[in-house]
Amino acid sequence: MRDTIARASVDAAPMSRQQSTASPTAKRKIPIGVFDPVYDNLSLDEMLDKVSALGLEAMEIGTGGYPGTKHCPVAELLEDPAKAKAWQKKFTDRGIQVATLSCHGNPVHPDEKHAQQDRESFRRTVLLAERLGVRVIVGFSGCPGGTPTDAQPNWITYRWPPEYAQMQDWQWKEKVIPYWQEAAKFAREHGIHRIALEMHPNFVVYNPRTLLKLREAVGEEIGANCDLSHLFWQGCDPVEVIHFLGKQGAIYHAHMKDTTFYPENVAKYGVLNFAFATSDLGNASETFRAVGYGHSASLWKSIVQAYMDIGYEGILSIENEDPILSGEVGVERAAYVLKNVRKEILEG
Repeated sequence: MRDTIARASVDAAPMSRQQSTASPTAKRKIPIGVFDPVYDNLSLDEMLDKVSALGLEAMEIGTGGYPGTKHCPVAELLEDPAKAKAWQKKFTDRGIQVATLSCHGNPVHPDEKHAQQDRESFRRTVLLAERLGVRVIVGFSGCPGGTPTDAQPNWITYRWPPEYAQMQDWQWKEKVIPYWQEAAKFAREHGIHRIALEMHPNFVVYNPRTLLKLREAVGEEIGANCDLSHLFWQGCDPVEVIHFLGKQGAIYHAHMKDTTFYPENVAKYGVLNFAFATSDLGNASETFRAVGYGHSASLWKSIVQAYMDIGYEGILSIENEDPILSGEVGVERAAYVLKNVRKEILEG
């Protein structure tokens, strides 16, 4: 395993609904931030002190679903505008932008109780985003069962034998598209035009093609949370993906997370063989790593350059799920790489 690191710096910028087409000389200093679940052991103030000390300018804050609400008391902030203002002021006083609210869940889960809980998280996140002036909401597309009687989700990626194609078609027609049409309409009515869906295994949107399939069916409210860690193992070229989706104005958010491969195990087991803990690494084909610890700093420089090339208007949000550089250590290492490659681009 080879660990590679680099260098960069930070600043925020306004966001419009449509991404601009940047000229070759227009280089926006894309803000670098962090996704808050990595600091679940800290209070809000403790977390903000840590993030400020790292020189980061933005944050992605969990408001429900899998990320939880550790640092954002959603109900309180919706009930009391003064509390919402005071909560947001804690960020602005430290020069940190609340850039996105994240409620990753499964709003089309076959268990109606589960689905309803995640739908309500999305609805409340939209209302909170409206109140705070946050313009991007991050989440998952979700995954239904394969039939009306299923009790658990069924992630179908291969359309043979024929019953699998029938189930996949039913999922999209009867569950996924109707829900997101309704959800996008609700968001639109509350001034939210950017729903950034993470392309993630076990959900119906898991690659650029399925993202665009949903976008075409629902509308331009649907865009990508471009988390390259989930695309590396699928064989995607990160720069190609950014340019491909960026030309269509379809990237609304970007998770900064790397993936490293263990070739001897890829050769034996293929790529659907992840490690999520250090105890799994011996038999793993790949695992998530902090930025720069799976692919070289020069590649990450090309990735940041690609985001600048397309006129990306969001932030670079560090999400650390590294089983080796856990917690705050992984965030610090990723921030070091991103700040330095960004600096090289801006000063180059």
